[in-house]
Amino acid sequence: MIAIGCTGGIGSGKSTVDALLAQRGALVIDTDALARAALAPDGAGYRATIERFGPAVRGDDGELDRGQIAATVFADEAARRDLEAIVHPIVESEVRARLVAADRPGQVVVVDIPLLVETDARARYHLDGVLVVETPLELAVARTVATRRLDEASVRARAAAQSDPLLRLRAADFIILNEGTLAELAAMTGRAWAWLLRLLAERNEQFSAGEPLD
Repeated sequence: MIAIGCTGGIGSGKSTVDALLAQRGALVIDTDALARAALAPDGAGYRATIERFGPAVRGDDGELDRGQIAATVFADEAARRDLEAIVHPIVESEVRARLVAADRPGQVVVVDIPLLVETDARARYHLDGVLVVETPLELAVARTVATRRLDEASVRARAAAQSDPLLRLRAADFIILNEGTLAELAAMTGRAWAWLLRLLAERNEQFSAGEPLD
């Protein structure tokens, strides 16, 4: 098995890349989905989030008002750190469990981690590589406003809360620059898949030779 991290800024298209890699046989672990599950009424972080942000963030249906929480944490660094302190340990525990469960010969695992660089996820999860999906900021903002129920100011606030694109690019082993059509993105993802298969082959050679695996 090999496990790589996939990261990119808001509107970069990494979710599309994840889906394309899954079609080719990768197992995708989506940490955003795990974070959402942690904040569901039956999630491990639900009560702690209400205690931190107050009962007003809970709707009549019992669900947390994610829009209200997001507006708070992207405008307040201390609040964002508090939410991360609640959610990140829950997500990390689940990622580790899924990596253990996926550990079988020939498996390619892609762990989608928006804050990969900020949380030093490569070292924490012993990832074999990092794939970065990058899009110019103005294009990413335009795409996000067009496809999600967010205004431009909210999108820019979320982008500003993420790492500097240069830091992501420096951490990358493979880069997809998504600034064209879906067909072009699919072609680049195909090249990324070829890279992943090379990593897998190298890992298998190390295993066969009895070399220590990092």
